[in-house]
Amino acid sequence: MKLSKIENIGQTITMKNPEVLIVTGMSGAGRSTAAKALEDLGWFVIDNLPPSVLLDALNDVKEQGVASHIAVVVDVRGGKLFSSLDKSLNLVKEKKWQTRVLFLDASDLSLVRRFEGSRRPHPLQAEGRVLDGLQTERELLGDLRAIADIVIDTSDMSSPGLRSVIEKTFESDVESFQATILSFGFKYGIPIDADFVFDARFLANPFWENDLKDLTGLDKKVQEFVLNQDGAEDFYQSILHLINSTKSGYLREGKKYVTVAIGCTGGKHRSVTISEKVAQDLIKTGSKVRVVHRDLGKE
Repeated sequence: MKLSKIENIGQTITMKNPEVLIVTGMSGAGRSTAAKALEDLGWFVIDNLPPSVLLDALNDVKEQGVASHIAVVVDVRGGKLFSSLDKSLNLVKEKKWQTRVLFLDASDLSLVRRFEGSRRPHPLQAEGRVLDGLQTERELLGDLRAIADIVIDTSDMSSPGLRSVIEKTFESDVESFQATILSFGFKYGIPIDADFVFDARFLANPFWENDLKDLTGLDKKVQEFVLNQDGAEDFYQSILHLINSTKSGYLREGKKYVTVAIGCTGGKHRSVTISEKVAQDLIKTGSKVRVVHRDLGKE
């Protein structure tokens, strides 16, 4: 990282540019919750900053020396402000600031329910419905979501749940690689925030075994049943190989976080077993690992 220099009474002081996190996403997806969680972690949070003054604001914070991590929250209520965000981000990166984009998303169904529950209109719905506003917003934010470094789907999260995810994702400044291993059931939908998706449905389903049906992939009997099948070893080893072989490249490109989704039919037996096994072996390589069983307990 390039360092900048300032002169002070004949002495040269070297200062790093603070790390910058742009927090954005769909209205109702949890930007305020994420901002408060980041603030509690020690980040300097700037809310609703016009993108055109982004670099000036960052330089002001840097000169004051009040923060090593700056989170800038941007939302759609500024109307056309997003049109200048891409230009501002490029300018910030040209000045060698370490910058990442966090995008908070959620399904239309979840967002509609949240707006109805709060009795607030969507900022872009005008005279139409909440859903009309959401569709307009998705079109506006499509390009921004595509370049996001971290995407968090909050559809099934409560505010405390999102806070927990933010804390676990940003609690440390270490350069270690962080992986989220996510088990899921295909019948409940593929996770939209996954970097890799693997299908474990080729393995025999413990659901059809009377003594295993009511157990889960967290139980030893189910794990033995799944892992002793032909192809199971090769399957989870191939997942490990892919993660380990791409890890150095991700870190080189500044991406410290990856989400690996492993699915089976209901997200109860096979995907949970494989996810647990992959996570255990990743930890041995020094990676920071978080395991999430998204659909466990739904059946």
